[in-house]
This record gives sequence, structure tokens and C-alpha cells, in this order.
Amino acid sequence: MGNMATENAACNRIAALLDAGSFVEIGGAVTARSTDFNLQEKDTPADGVITGYGVIDGNLVYVYSQDASVLNGAVGEMHAKKIANIYDMAMKMGAPVIGLVDCAGLRLQEATDALEAFGSVYLKQTKASGVVPQITAIFGSCGGGLSVIPGLTDFTFMEENSKLFVNSPNAIPGNTVNKCDTASASYQSKNAGLVDAVGTEEGVLEDIRTLICMLPCNNEEDASYEECQDDLNRACAEIENAVEDTAIALAEISDSNIFFETKKEFAKDMVTGFIKLNGMTVGAVANRSKVYDENAEVVAEFDGSLSADGARKAAEFVTFCDAFNIPVLTLTNVAGFAATEYDESHLAKEVAKMTYAFAEATVPKVNVIIGKAYGSAYIAMNSKSTGADMVYAWPQAEIGMMDAKLAAKIMYADKDAATINEKAAEYKELQSSPLSAARRGYVDTIVQPADTRKYVIGAFEMLFTKRDEQPLKKHGTV
Repeated sequence: MGNMATENAACNRIAALLDAGSFVEIGGAVTARSTDFNLQEKDTPADGVITGYGVIDGNLVYVYSQDASVLNGAVGEMHAKKIANIYDMAMKMGAPVIGLVDCAGLRLQEATDALEAFGSVYLKQTKASGVVPQITAIFGSCGGGLSVIPGLTDFTFMEENSKLFVNSPNAIPGNTVNKCDTASASYQSKNAGLVDAVGTEEGVLEDIRTLICMLPCNNEEDASYEECQDDLNRACAEIENAVEDTAIALAEISDSNIFFETKKEFAKDMVTGFIKLNGMTVGAVANRSKVYDENAEVVAEFDGSLSADGARKAAEFVTFCDAFNIPVLTLTNVAGFAATEYDESHLAKEVAKMTYAFAEATVPKVNVIIGKAYGSAYIAMNSKSTGADMVYAWPQAEIGMMDAKLAAKIMYADKDAATINEKAAEYKELQSSPLSAARRGYVDTIVQPADTRKYVIGAFEMLFTKRDEQPLKKHGTV
């Protein structure tokens, strides 16, 4: 384990995360520099954070792991400078940064020095954003200013008993920790949209290892590849049965059924995550109307509409994929916009962000319409008009303004039921069928569900050399 002086939780986490014997410690002799409040009398080995580099399945990564046995893991000046140094090295070498957080906050004895040094970590994270992947795992407390750390990274994992908060639950007026533990891993994963997964310490570290193996090392690496052991032309015989739970459908499409879902407990009506297609990592976004457990029991159900949280989740994911040259696949099955007070307050902006993310992305983009594709909610979901390179549709897909019968009722409000039914059937044939959309060039090919894997692999192979020049600008403002 390099030259780490002691064996503790921080060391053990690094050992479990990295390939055996690969860790090399940097700055192991660093201690606190401040002498205020008799700090020099306290032992601060490595100043409470172990930093260095190693490999995960042969992939170079930089790691820092906070040591809660040293002043409860509080961040001091030298502690923060060690983390900043790791970021500098990762940027030069083009390798991911993994932070293992277990911290009581900023070190009060060092006050301004600690604050200024900690601010430099924010700066390094900002500079690294979109250049190298950043991952945070929380094993103890991550509160106050420390909570910004996972907010600036790309992926966040929480050990099931860890805490993440800006303000503690008891500091929120009208609340107590017994009433609502806003700092809990469960609350944060379901409500905040920041946490990708919750699990045991061993499970979290294994998730990070899996994720690292699916991601490119930096933004100049085209994608993450591995040899495909699966049949490229494999028929997805059961995929049509997974139209409601698209997490299952995505696993069905993927090489060897590999699917790494992100933010799995947040906005479950939208699925995001990574699959493999012919050995290449692809980012996947899909609408979902039901969630099934391992026993095929329905554990959550949605009305098929696009929610504000779902749009936000998709936008952030697509933005990440585009930054790291990861192609994007969408499975579209959306009937409109969610109609709740919360959604009405947030939908316009969040859907705008999602639309912007899809339209702005220059990576290869493929859309498969597997069910309903109604109204502007469909347009926002990576449609041909907003920049999808290839659009496929299943034969049973419905593409148009709205449900055919509802459209007929509006257009023929003064007619009898028989007339409305007749006009609904006519509307469905002329305006809502995938064939009518294909005739207008909005759908490139109508494919059988079982052939989905074959077609999307072919599309991404064709799009491999895609070049898309955007208008010259500093950055957008959405």
C-alpha cells in the first residue's frame, strides 16, 4: 500500500478500490502547518487525507481518501492542497479522479487558511469538469461546504449509513432528524438527484470499479472499448415485453445484457445509464412507465408523461456523454408532459435544458420510438428535428400531436360517437402511424422490436466518424 504509515478505514477503502498492490501514495509525510490553538500538539498524519494514484482493471486513476481518525477528517490547509495537487496531476495525465469522502467539515483551528485552500479544490474541480471523469463516494459525513464537492463531480455514491447535507436536518425550520432525515442516503438518492447509487461500502467500491471500466479516461479518448463476446445480430426476443420498463429493454439490447444505471432512485420515470454495443460504451436515455423488481412484480408506476425531474436527469446525463464523446441512444415512449403543481413550476425550464442538451450534443445520436411519441414532449426526446442522426420506430409506435381519439374529439366535437371513432381511425392512419412519419422523413426505418440491437449497432458503427461543427461561441446560456 505504498508508504501509508497506518492501516485504517481510509487505507482499506483505497486497497479495496484499486487493483492489488497498485497504489502509490503522494504526500504521505505532509502534516498540518498551522500552530494556532495548540494544533502543533496534535498528531495529524498525512493531514487527514491519503492521496495518490493506482489502477482499476489497468486504468490509471487518482484517488484521495479522507481519514476520519485525524481530527474527524476535517479539512485543513494542507489537506485541501493535497487534493488540489491530485487534480493537477490527473489533468496532466488525463485520468479520472475518485474522492472517498469521510469528513466533519472545515477545520476551525485553521479558519481562513483552510477556507482559501478549500476554495482551490472547487476551482480544480471546475477546471477538470468535462476533461476527466470525477467520482465521489461518501462513507461518513459530507456536510456544509463539503456538499459542493459531489455537486461538482460527475457521479456520486453513498454508503447506506452516510450523510450528505448543506444544512443538518435539525437546522431546517420546522424539521428534526426524526421527522425527516434530509441528510440520509435514502432521502438524497430519491429527492436530490445527486446520488447515483446507495449500498454497502463494498458495493459502492465495486460500483465505482465497474463504472471506471465503462468510461473513457478523458475527453480526448473517443470511447471506452472492450472486445464484444455477444452476437451483433442477436434477436431481442423479449424486448417488446419490456416497453414499459425500459431499464430491462436497455439490458436486452446491450452486449451480454450489461447495463449500468445512473441515479437509479431519482425520477424513475426516466432511465439513464451506460450500455455496451459491439464493445463500445453508449449512454442510454429512456422513458419508463413501470418499474419491475427481480420477481417481475410492479413496484412503481407512472402515467407515461415527461416530468420535470425526469427531464433534468436526462439533460445532465446527455451533457456528460457529450463532454466525453460517448454516443447517445434514446428509447422514446412519452405521452406528453406531467401535470402537477411541482411539474408546472419546473417543466418549462427543465425540458428546455433537456432539449438543449440533445440539440447541442455533437456525439452520434440514435433514437428508437418504441411506443407513444406525442407532442412537443416527443420532440424534446432526441427527435429528428432536434438533431438525432438516425431515428427508428417499432411498427406499433404512435407518432403525432396526441392520441388519435382525443384529436378526433377535438376536431369533430359536434359529431356522434360513430363518426368520432371513424375519424380517430383515419387520424391514426394519416397522422400518427410510424409509416406516415417515415414518409415525411421523420423516421428513417421501421424495425421489428427483436431487430433493435442489430439496427442500433449498425447505426453507431456508421456514425463512428461523425463530425459536427457548431456555431462559434464561448458557451450557450440555457
